[in-house]
Amino acid sequence: MSAGDALCFAPERGLVPVAEVDRRLAALARPPVRTERVPLAQALGRILAAPLRAPRDVPAFDNVAVDGWAFAAASLSADGPTRLAILPGRAAAGHPFPDPVPPGFAVQALTGAPMPAGTDTVAMWEECRVEGDTLVVPAGFRAFANRRRAGEDIRAGAIVFHEGTRLGPQHLGIAAELGAAELEVFAPLRVALVSSGDELLEPGAPFRPGAVYDANRTMLRALLARLPCVVTDLGILPDDAARVRRALREAAANHDLVLSSAGASKGAEDHLARTVAEEGALAFWQIAMKPGRPFAAGTLGSAIYVALPGNPVAAAVCFLRFARPFLLALAGAPFAPPRPVPLPAAFSFRKGPGRTELLRARLVHREDGSVAVERIPREGSGILTSLGEADGLAEIAAERTRVEPGELVPFYALSALGCG
Repeated sequence: MSAGDALCFAPERGLVPVAEVDRRLAALARPPVRTERVPLAQALGRILAAPLRAPRDVPAFDNVAVDGWAFAAASLSADGPTRLAILPGRAAAGHPFPDPVPPGFAVQALTGAPMPAGTDTVAMWEECRVEGDTLVVPAGFRAFANRRRAGEDIRAGAIVFHEGTRLGPQHLGIAAELGAAELEVFAPLRVALVSSGDELLEPGAPFRPGAVYDANRTMLRALLARLPCVVTDLGILPDDAARVRRALREAAANHDLVLSSAGASKGAEDHLARTVAEEGALAFWQIAMKPGRPFAAGTLGSAIYVALPGNPVAAAVCFLRFARPFLLALAGAPFAPPRPVPLPAAFSFRKGPGRTELLRARLVHREDGSVAVERIPREGSGILTSLGEADGLAEIAAERTRVEPGELVPFYALSALGCG
């Protein structure tokens, strides 16, 4: 970056710093009130509306951890191999051994079987030898080995997951293990999605000079599809202040959130954010970040409003960095800005102070086995292919003016941001 570029992007009065954007979004987030019960098969990605408590211990009984022989630890010899009489029959998963096992005896026991009464230790097949009807356990065998205790995973009455937990496959598996067929979750967030601009065309429409196809709504619909929300696609609004005002009023009356792209700058035909400033209230408008300066959020009637920039990369970056965690908070999860991982830079970079920059970056594997971050040089906000080449975003803090190879930079993996 040249000295002239740095001067052009010097700090401007009124631009909201990144940390302050997070604080204002957290203050703007309000807990949802609508809940519903859904079957486990429909609960993936939803957010718990009530704590999930364990109705019983998990495991519910002491059970066998390996295929082998069950016996009492008190039967083990202190000064050599242990010889135990073998009882007929076996304990298997779903088929408990019917009788107590007396001291000095052993019985076959398979993985998952309830520990037979009178036993507390299991030796694996390959650790022992059988001589006729006698089991020989090697000297020094550890007492109480290979036994899973009742409740060692979950105790009856314990809160397993708290309200606000976003349910992944692992959570559903645990809920099933507890015997839950349904879960109480927050109702999906109702989101109205809209683009703005006379220059925009729907994909598939005939091309005309001066026009661009609307990539943002397609991209945002895909990102929203991974969140607990129901999307109404309102299409493309023209650069007409009256029509924009009418459309936003109608959207706000029937949705929890109105999400727009473009129309958030301060140009003559940028009507979206201006209309919200007049009809509702903006928590902020314009942020000290590149890409993504024309980003805004506020309230519009009873709805929340989020305005993303029009340039596709800026729209994507602002959604991933700010709007996604904000939407999850509106849907019932705790507000949690994404956490970057510090990685060494494999690039040099210069910028002026006062503005955070999120650079498109890829991971590179070095000869010593370590991983570093390589900057993708094509950084224009309209170059969407650069985001397609990226593994994530490298953050250069507002106060930082230079990065040298080997210095640590915070890195947001796209996969961790819900993109990829």
